[in-house]
Amino acid sequence: MENRNSEDKEILKLLCIMLFCIGNVEDTELIWQAKRKNQDTSSYIDVQLLCGAGYEETLFYLENMDGEQANKELLYLRQCEPYDFVDFSKVEWVSNYKRYYGV
Repeated sequence: MENRNSEDKEILKLLCIMLFCIGNVEDTELIWQAKRKNQDTSSYIDVQLLCGAGYEETLFYLENMDGEQANKELLYLRQCEPYDFVDFSKVEWVSNYKRYYGV
């Protein structure tokens, strides 16, 4: 993630999907950093990947965090809620990724 010019978006997305599948709420911070790497990764890494522990659980976690990064992510998720989290289902997202990657 530190090399802002590298063309590694597919690998970075796959790593974020793996963290999403594990579902530890703390990983939302790492996925957020990956998503914010540059404009390409911001578009390429789905916002839903920030919520492997669940949407409400992620909001609760971020609300109780200090710092600018947590606040920016929280605001972003709330802005995306009406569009990207209607009927959000982690199981469905994982299933779609499995189909996409052929596993």
